[in-house]
Amino acid sequence: MSHAMIVAGLLVFALGGLAFVFTSGDSKAQKRQAALQKGAAKAKDNGIEKTARKKQISDSLKELEKKQGQTRLSLEMKIQQAGFSFGRRQYMIMSGISGLAVAVLMYVATGSLYIALPASIIGLFGLPSFMLARLRKRRINKFVAEFPNAIDIIVRGVRAGLPLGDCMRIIAAEAAEPVRGEFRLIAETQAMGLSLTEAVDRVAQRIPVTETNFFAIVISIQAKAGGNLSEALGNLSRVLRERKKMKGKIGAMSMEAKASAAIIGAVPFVVVGLLYASSPTYISLLWTTTHGKIVSGIALAWMGIGIAMMKKMISFDF
Repeated sequence: MSHAMIVAGLLVFALGGLAFVFTSGDSKAQKRQAALQKGAAKAKDNGIEKTARKKQISDSLKELEKKQGQTRLSLEMKIQQAGFSFGRRQYMIMSGISGLAVAVLMYVATGSLYIALPASIIGLFGLPSFMLARLRKRRINKFVAEFPNAIDIIVRGVRAGLPLGDCMRIIAAEAAEPVRGEFRLIAETQAMGLSLTEAVDRVAQRIPVTETNFFAIVISIQAKAGGNLSEALGNLSRVLRERKKMKGKIGAMSMEAKASAAIIGAVPFVVVGLLYASSPTYISLLWTTTHGKIVSGIALAWMGIGIAMMKKMISFDF
């Protein structure tokens, strides 16, 4: 009897163990499988989200490039980018005054209408356009140099809990020009009813550089898909500062070529000046005789072509 009870107890214990193994093992395996599937699904969702964000960034870049490619800069836009508030009519008046002044000066200096007339054309069209392009480039470079500081203000403000609009109004009140003026225009266009994305897009059109395009893309994506704005703008600020460092390194490395080009371009004028100081009657034949004037004109034309080619070779676009 005792042996039968022991055998029965062992049999029940064995069956219970087998049942525990099968039921518990399956549940644990199912839990592990479910956890793995959940992790895989989460990773897949993260991958899909990253892919969608990358696609959105690419589409935004293409859209901005398309807008800039279709938008041809008008004279008013160039004047605005140079930091002036006058219009086309005032620019034309100043161009006419410049052409007349250059013509009068050349006529007084040479006494020849054949030289004064071409000089007046240069003063009418070339000189104002050159000055406008130079001032426009200088203002854009000042904006690019100050722009990372403005982005840092937005990052610190957003992390402190301030709204994005308040951060931009702080920049419009306290930043250095021309960043202050551009952000003031953002605030004014928002007050007129435009959205923040459209206002920032207009900044990218007024200041057509890569930095403002990146800023417009970040604001556009944040408005459409959300996300951590302070982190995105912090990364943008770091990228812009690295670009600035790289631009400085490129400028330093190209300084030797620029110095060589300046010396080569100045040598003919220095030689003419030294010859005039030593023997003025010998060198003055270049501008007192007809043949000398023709030779001088051809030489100046070739010098201009050479200087333009050297400038093109040593100008690095970054």
